[in-house]
Amino acid sequence: MNLPHHIPAVGIVILNWNGRHFLQQFLPSVIASSYPSLNIYVADNGSTDDSVDFLKKNFPGVVLIEMRHNTGFTGGYNEALKQVDDEILVLLNSDIEVDPNWINPVISLFAKDHTIAAIQPKILDHNKKDFFEYAGAAGGWIDSLGYPFTRGRIFDEVERDQHQYDQEAAIFWASGAAMFIRRACFFEVGGLDPYFFAHQEEIDLCWRLQLAGYTIMACPASIVYHVGGGTLQKENPQKTYLNFRNNLIMLFKNNAGWKKWYVIKIRFALDAISAWKNLLSGNISFFTAIAKAHFSFLRWIILDKKESIFPKKRVQAPKGIYKGNIVWDYFILGKKRFSEIVEN
Repeated sequence: MNLPHHIPAVGIVILNWNGRHFLQQFLPSVIASSYPSLNIYVADNGSTDDSVDFLKKNFPGVVLIEMRHNTGFTGGYNEALKQVDDEILVLLNSDIEVDPNWINPVISLFAKDHTIAAIQPKILDHNKKDFFEYAGAAGGWIDSLGYPFTRGRIFDEVERDQHQYDQEAAIFWASGAAMFIRRACFFEVGGLDPYFFAHQEEIDLCWRLQLAGYTIMACPASIVYHVGGGTLQKENPQKTYLNFRNNLIMLFKNNAGWKKWYVIKIRFALDAISAWKNLLSGNISFFTAIAKAHFSFLRWIILDKKESIFPKKRVQAPKGIYKGNIVWDYFILGKKRFSEIVEN
């Protein structure tokens, strides 16, 4: 694919925490990327393994950004990106293998429309490369009650990639596993909300970007392969807690007026049903994680709300919002594929 006349500098920033084995396995594919103006950074988030020594010895051409403590995905990237001046930034997980030509199609898409703030490549499963990967697939959407899903994955139902989502399309959110973003846009809306620590922080960021008048896009001509679950496994209670807490905070922050209270009220009820169902099935840790998430959300409203980053303006209604409810569609109506829920 031909590049635009203006070739912006691209800075790939890999946030690492005790991921020496991933760096050893996947960093060479990133270095082999065929883009003419590329800088590669590894931001080490206070690792206690030998990641730093390994990088210094084996990849001297990679810029190392060292941070003393693990401040999560949000704090780590906010601090690291302040030290990177490239026009286009790439937030890239350490457990991702990339195709050599994965950058060029994204840069060409950016050049078509200067209102595009962030772009996500197609994310496939590194272990089953003909399937989408859970954390992003072919681009993120959200439903009317704040449940996130993707083109290619509804809840735990992951589709095979049969090129059904190979069109460039506006989406609601781009996965933090592999997100291209204009540096100026990232800092204009305040970056990632540090209160989130990890999980759903990229959805909150993309929501704020859209409210500020920008567009989020999926670029399926760019392909990456993600291992997934590299930090917290899906069934980890801490991950459940962060997902439920952060989702409620995001809904409260970005919805306006009466709608935020209406949505929160319904979500509390649906979360409670899910929690009690799991408790009756013997999954005590899931029940405890949701209860903790609800109490933490209420505490955030009372004590910590001022610490979060709220939208500064509302220029347009976001794209990529499904007006229905995927819980009903998935569990009651049996719709398991994105194309069955959202008409393309």
